[in-house]
Amino acid sequence: MDVVERELTDPWEGVLVAPACGSDIGVVVLAGSSGRVERERARILAEQGMTAMAIRWFGGPGQPPGICEIPLEIFTTAVDFLQANGAERVGILGISKGAEAALLTAVHDPRVDVVIALSPTFHVWCNVGPGRDGAQHPYRSSWTWREQALPFVPMDDSWTPAEPDSGPVAIRGWYERSARAFAHLLPAAEIPVDKARADLLLVAGGDDAMWPSLPFAEQLARRRRSAGATVRLIARHDAGHRPRLPGESRAPASPQFLYGGTAEADALLGAAAWPQILNMLRSDG
Repeated sequence: MDVVERELTDPWEGVLVAPACGSDIGVVVLAGSSGRVERERARILAEQGMTAMAIRWFGGPGQPPGICEIPLEIFTTAVDFLQANGAERVGILGISKGAEAALLTAVHDPRVDVVIALSPTFHVWCNVGPGRDGAQHPYRSSWTWREQALPFVPMDDSWTPAEPDSGPVAIRGWYERSARAFAHLLPAAEIPVDKARADLLLVAGGDDAMWPSLPFAEQLARRRRSAGATVRLIARHDAGHRPRLPGESRAPASPQFLYGGTAEADALLGAAAWPQILNMLRSDG
């Protein structure tokens, strides 16, 4: 399918990719803590007949340099934009911290029809990087809604990585330790996905080395089902933090972090999820 690509500069930095013939399906595409604009992911969605906008939601002009007290209104404004450009069905596809944002946006904005959460979390976590004031500590919420910070779980800085200092580290244990250390804060920080009107698809790997996304996804699914809401969970126990969708390039290794899984397992998880992603985005209920 022929697609048209347009750069976005205001109010976000990013790209809008749409079928040349137009579409009534719009998707907001969110990266995680890499901060990149997911151009390739937007392009493969557009090739399937959807208008996809991939935006930079921190670290860009006029934005906090880190994931610190990010207004969820950034994402509801993206929903406004897609609807103004003809979208009758709106989805948000996010990975990792982007999945956290997608889930929370759907909780607060009933116009979101579907959320695809790759490597998600069950809780709101603290900031990753500095806020507008340049400070990383004390820990603050990653998110705000209507200028109010959302309850969050801080990190336990007594944790130390098992890997040598000279190479990339797995930080899953840091999140697991922090959840134990601040167990009293977990209930208030749960993402209330039972309140979201959106359809929900969760995709997670059991070998995720960044955080325990598969246990998190299972908790999200239980909370949805306990309220009688539908949810789909697609998992592979040998996949890591970065499922790769058909048509996407292999993600480069990080000098800082271990992501878990293998290239083959991550691609197999993405291939298993892809038909469900397309079906949910296209479905009118």
